[in-house]
Amino acid sequence: MANAARAAGIYVLIVVAGVGLFALVRSVGTDLPAQAPVASTFARMGHGTFAQVLLAMALIATAARGVGRLFERYLTQPPVLGEIVAGIALGPSVLGALWPAAHAVVFPREAATALGAIARLGVVLFMFLVGLELDPAALRGRGTATLTIAHASIVAPFVLGAALAVGIFPTYGNGGSFTVFALFVGTALSVTAFPVLARILADRKLTGTPLGTLALACAAADDVTAWCMLAAVSGFARAQTDAIPRTFGLVALHIAGLALVARPLLARLADREERRDGDVSQGAFATVLIAALLSAAATDAIGVHAFFGAFFLGVMTPAHGRLATHLEARLAPFVGAVLLPVYFALTGLRVQLGLLTLHDLATTGVVIVVATVGKVGGTWATARALGIESRTARALGVLMNARGLMGILVLDAGVELGVLTPKLFAVMVLTAIATTMATSPLLRRLA
Repeated sequence: MANAARAAGIYVLIVVAGVGLFALVRSVGTDLPAQAPVASTFARMGHGTFAQVLLAMALIATAARGVGRLFERYLTQPPVLGEIVAGIALGPSVLGALWPAAHAVVFPREAATALGAIARLGVVLFMFLVGLELDPAALRGRGTATLTIAHASIVAPFVLGAALAVGIFPTYGNGGSFTVFALFVGTALSVTAFPVLARILADRKLTGTPLGTLALACAAADDVTAWCMLAAVSGFARAQTDAIPRTFGLVALHIAGLALVARPLLARLADREERRDGDVSQGAFATVLIAALLSAAATDAIGVHAFFGAFFLGVMTPAHGRLATHLEARLAPFVGAVLLPVYFALTGLRVQLGLLTLHDLATTGVVIVVATVGKVGGTWATARALGIESRTARALGVLMNARGLMGILVLDAGVELGVLTPKLFAVMVLTAIATTMATSPLLRRLA
């Protein structure tokens, strides 16, 4: 009891002394001259705006996770599709039309810049993880047959998409170059969603089967090729004609630098962490992450999208071992649960379904048919020519037809470069969703 009273007395003495001494210091310093205040780095974002950003992220993540689980549980679809649909629902097509006040709360205009930066960071980190999952050694081990099928699954829809561009350019062209327009339409129809395909194979317990192994190898080769194509198209769209060789040369130089310098250093770092006792060091984690951000910044400065740099850095990072496992375990949950849903929601803001007329919906149907025929038909025909039995060839074609997030990324790049009109963007997003949603039901019939 006495000790408690003594402690209380000391506490009161400390508080009183502290207040008194501060009052004395204040009386001395009040009239001193002062320098001009230093502007805060965050001066443009007040507390209210930052609170709106946090609220928007929380609501977006909640909606994306909820709808994603519904798609997974009741529709047997990859959760990423539900997240994309949730983003569209939060945009002007649904929430903005039915409840404009709530839409303004979820996406305040003042917070748009911050949300856009967060979304782009999410895509950069996601593309790094996609690159990390690809193992170039595994592709070389599959031989020329895999590359032949993968490239056929790109060439066929690309050519059909370019031909389709001839018919839709007068209606959906954005007043720019037809060449760039045709290249983007063809590329958008050519891409395959490697992560979504891997998830579908895992859900169907097909990962270790001959079909699953071949599909993953083809999708990996497809992704690498398609992203190189998109990097070239983006550089072509952004650069003046006389600057195109310079842009492509810088991209090639950057990739060569990653292969000759970054890859051996990353391999040495991974080997060191493999021999290290305990968990992967924080320094190794930070080193790889900083390298991914620097690579992304370099490609963005060159004139192609930042996520290419992150993707190629991921490809150069050893795909197996403790370091890769640690990176995926640390980054994937946060990127998938928080950052990517923000990207989906901002993509949904660009999808204006209210603009689509019956003619536009009919065009959507035509695009879906062209995309499916190109992917499935090109894959099936080439696989059959290489001696693969018809049922496996059809199933492989259906798997390669899943576009998912990768298709959305291509379309988003097209919007940023001013190639796609709002109407065509909506049409192509619906195509990416429809072709991906058809994958699981068709696969159940064929595999």
